[in-house]
Amino acid sequence: MGQLNLLPIPRVEKISASEFRKSYLQPERPVVIKDMATTWPALRKWTPEYFAKEYGSLQVKVYDESFVRAGTTYMSSLRKIPFREYLDLMLNSSMDLRLFAFNIFWQAPELKMDLLWSELTKGFSKTFIFMFFGCKGSATPLHYDPDLQHLLHTVLYGKKRVVLFSNEESKNLYKHPFNSRSYVDLDNPDFSKFPRLKYAKGYEAILSPGETLFMPSGYWHYLVYEEAGYAICTRSAELPLARKLRGYFNLLVCFPIDKIMNKLFPETWFRWKEERARRE
Repeated sequence: MGQLNLLPIPRVEKISASEFRKSYLQPERPVVIKDMATTWPALRKWTPEYFAKEYGSLQVKVYDESFVRAGTTYMSSLRKIPFREYLDLMLNSSMDLRLFAFNIFWQAPELKMDLLWSELTKGFSKTFIFMFFGCKGSATPLHYDPDLQHLLHTVLYGKKRVVLFSNEESKNLYKHPFNSRSYVDLDNPDFSKFPRLKYAKGYEAILSPGETLFMPSGYWHYLVYEEAGYAICTRSAELPLARKLRGYFNLLVCFPIDKIMNKLFPETWFRWKEERARRE
């Protein structure tokens, strides 16, 4: 076992939109914006009790670590349960149970009124806004988003630890072919099993409510819920054409092949990907 090579993610506040674009968006450097969401009504209003009372009957898909395991649950949810039931589990259990890419706004568009977007978010979607929930101790496995869009991830409740790596570190992270996942253990890095991992250079931060993380296109991310909580994420497709095409290729070609092969030959396919990741 060893120690990862991680630097703190820079933190800023009272940054102008032009400075954000010049110093972070355009050069694609991660940053924590400490005050972008501090005036949002959502930060005070969206408590677990509020969600349970107003939207508790919504059916939500729940996920755990089996999402990334070969087999029938690969890239699939466990089941659907009422939102209020999930919130109770989130607050009162230590289960690894998460909601992700939950667009509550499709069913409750009025909630968008509680998000006060600033000039910093120009170019980021105000339509496709997703929420992510997790119990204390839950972890989102290491991956990057295959569509390769820029992300703004704002914590609204609880604290979250995040570890980032640029896409250039994919080889050192032992990326699996045909998807955007890595199976290295960042909490207990094993450099004897994954020797290239010790050369990976990344970033780390703890996000508190009201803080927003800018994750550039293709950045690997691993997130741990230090406390039960939730966040929202919006995306920007202001990308070079070649990268947009690569994102479409990931979604329309690579991922369908991966899911089909997993369905047909789950264990064999997973072992082949693991061996390929070690050789590359």
